[in-house]
Amino acid sequence: MREDHAEIETTTMFNLLVAPPVPVEVELGYSTSDPYAVRAVFNPGGSASVEWILARDLLADGLISDSGEGDVRMWPILDQVDQVVIEFTTPAGHARFTADAEELADFLNRSYELVAPGSEHEWFDFEHELTHLGNVN
Repeated sequence: MREDHAEIETTTMFNLLVAPPVPVEVELGYSTSDPYAVRAVFNPGGSASVEWILARDLLADGLISDSGEGDVRMWPILDQVDQVVIEFTTPAGHARFTADAEELADFLNRSYELVAPGSEHEWFDFEHELTHLGNVN
């Protein structure tokens, strides 16, 4: 496991698909200490922030085809190649956003500069995670 951790962040806008669409600021973060995940913090104006942890592979795959199962799904908009849809589903509700595909691709490319695809295991501390799981009440 590698010890020289680094992080990247960017802020972008997603559009909540309601009539009319509502822009929502989203902070994306990636850390080599959790190399499989991307953190997305949604900051709707005047409301509490909401954080989702997304698989980095789901974001990459969703730029080119239907991706994800369950709570998070993503796919490109066929007639708008610069846009993707990201859909979140929970027992409490459902939200669908559009996002700029190029901004997501740029963020993913920056994450690949930190951890190349397929080398995530070099950064992941399985022993630490197993110990952490054993301490969860």
